[in-house]
Amino acid sequence: MYNQAAMGLCVHNLGKTVAAFSQKDADVLRTLAKRVAQVAALEEQKEKRKLWYALNSLKPIRPLVFCDPENGWYEIIPESDCQCEGELARNIEHILRKELFWGENMGDDKVVDATFSLPHVYTSTGWGLPFNFIGEEYGHAYTWEPPLKDYDTDLLKMRLPKFIVDHESSNRLLALVQEVLEPHLRVQLKTAWWWSFGLTREMVWLRGMERFFYDIFDYPEKVHEAMGILRDGYIGLIDALESEGLLLPNGDNTYVGSGGFGFTDELPMGGHGGVTQAIDMWGHSESQETVSMSAAMFEEFVFQYQYPILQKFGLNCYGCCEPVDSRWDVIKRTPNLRRVSISPWSDTRVAAEQLGDRYVYSYKHAPACLATPNMDISAARSHLRSVLDAAKGCTIELIMKDNNTIGKNPQNVIDWCKVAKEEACR
Repeated sequence: MYNQAAMGLCVHNLGKTVAAFSQKDADVLRTLAKRVAQVAALEEQKEKRKLWYALNSLKPIRPLVFCDPENGWYEIIPESDCQCEGELARNIEHILRKELFWGENMGDDKVVDATFSLPHVYTSTGWGLPFNFIGEEYGHAYTWEPPLKDYDTDLLKMRLPKFIVDHESSNRLLALVQEVLEPHLRVQLKTAWWWSFGLTREMVWLRGMERFFYDIFDYPEKVHEAMGILRDGYIGLIDALESEGLLLPNGDNTYVGSGGFGFTDELPMGGHGGVTQAIDMWGHSESQETVSMSAAMFEEFVFQYQYPILQKFGLNCYGCCEPVDSRWDVIKRTPNLRRVSISPWSDTRVAAEQLGDRYVYSYKHAPACLATPNMDISAARSHLRSVLDAAKGCTIELIMKDNNTIGKNPQNVIDWCKVAKEEACR
């Protein structure tokens, strides 16, 4: 339901029960934390920060490059490379090793800093209709049984979601990790309470993809009612997080939207009187499930419900894998829109004409080129050059993500970043 931080699942499962790390695990984590801190102290990290601040203020120095191999990380850092034995320690170890690969090998523009973020220990009440996922192992295909069987009866069962935070367990976990990682890294509680306010993902989970599209014709008023519940649920959730002081700024080295980082001077890092509100943050929405809808239908059944949520944020990102050029006249009305995802299914030239220099042109490179044992470097270079030529004059970031495999060859991501940086710097 919500995109949690990289180690959120582990903390969900173990945050209440882990009392201490073994001496071996603590020694491994301290050694890695020290190495991360050394990388974070390099001058190049300061230079990368400047590049991101410039990009997000629409005064780019050059196109920026970011690669997150996602499932491909397990081919870069296999389980056999991890030395810790406890599950929580192994999750932390994997995150630290990823930061070291980014800082020492990857060659992209990601900033490595000396901060380690832990999510809170919490539970979610959900929407009142539980999703029954089948085969939901991380990174694998799954199906589900949509719980919204009958609008007349099941809509009455829906409830606005709440997060119930276990502050005692959260603080105990924070102290435990601080004891191991500090003084090398500053450890903080910072939860990714959401990823996107797209709403259509939840609607499809509730009703099923095929049934959702039929419903737009068969029961349009019921679809509107359900979308209104989802809208109100997220607005209530944001308001509750604000009032409980559980939000933290993301205008820093925080991944925002579907690619790129939040570095900006346009959002107050201190919040209002020390309390962060949504207006101090980046928001994000998308609707990948509705690519076959017309722009008018998208506006009626989707965007009008996303809009009041996005109004709450100081800056916004829009889009992920869906092409946005066909519905740009609707999406461009997003409040405080700054970053727009241009997916592999977008017309890059049309998108460039639409965005101009008024938004961050967040280009998502198709991940297929990294899925073979040896990437075709010449083809990757040619494609990147064509994108940069098409988007000349735009504020560009080149993003590689959504990888299910990197051909079991970590050199592929290194080579892609090298080629992307070379083309970006031409």
